[in-house]
Amino acid sequence: MSVDRAGEARVVQAVHGRSRKPADPAYQAGLAEELRQSYGRAGLIELYGRFAAGDGVVDTLMRKAIWQALARSCGEGLQVAGGAGFKHPETFDIGSGVFIGAQAYIQGRYDGTCKIGNNVWIGPMAYFDARDLVIEDFVGWGPGAKVLGSTHTALPVDVPIIRTDLEIRPVRIGAGADIGTNATILPGVSIGEGAIVGAGAIVVSDVEPYSVVAGVPAKFIRWRKEADPALDISRGGRS
Repeated sequence: MSVDRAGEARVVQAVHGRSRKPADPAYQAGLAEELRQSYGRAGLIELYGRFAAGDGVVDTLMRKAIWQALARSCGEGLQVAGGAGFKHPETFDIGSGVFIGAQAYIQGRYDGTCKIGNNVWIGPMAYFDARDLVIEDFVGWGPGAKVLGSTHTALPVDVPIIRTDLEIRPVRIGAGADIGTNATILPGVSIGEGAIVGAGAIVVSDVEPYSVVAGVPAKFIRWRKEADPALDISRGGRS
């Protein structure tokens, strides 16, 4: 009998990134539309509280249908785990095959933009200050990782900082990028396609495609690989 030695890695196939997402039930789109017509935005947000935390079939279905009803657009195969929350979901454009983990929170702004691409995986307890946010296809977002989309100007200096104006800056996450557990992406930062951000990193400046960064503040560690059209995630290549 073989015994795994401590510290040895075990390689297994990914699940979310490889699995074929089942089509939504035929009735789901009709349910979402009926909820939209019957409850309106305010009523749907109140209704969501009844189904937000449960793990049963009805709770799971209703979370999906309510997100679909509230979002500006939403593709098939959305999965929303218990405790996931939102603010201003009417500004969300959600792709197909998106997973939103338990207690993740997406905070939009009434006049903002939040675009989440196809086959994005968002880990538990992630937080998005989604005032001007684009996440492209096949992004992996680690548990507890955060986006900050705005900062106070802190001017004039004789005014409490929380009363000063907000400066909203766009955040862009390129296709196939992977954001590590508890990493933080600061306002105005773009993460390049296929890049890796290490766990706990605080990213204060743009990250080049297919690079690896880590640390506080995040610094370049190495290149993943040379650019290769066969590896272009945005065009459906392998990673």
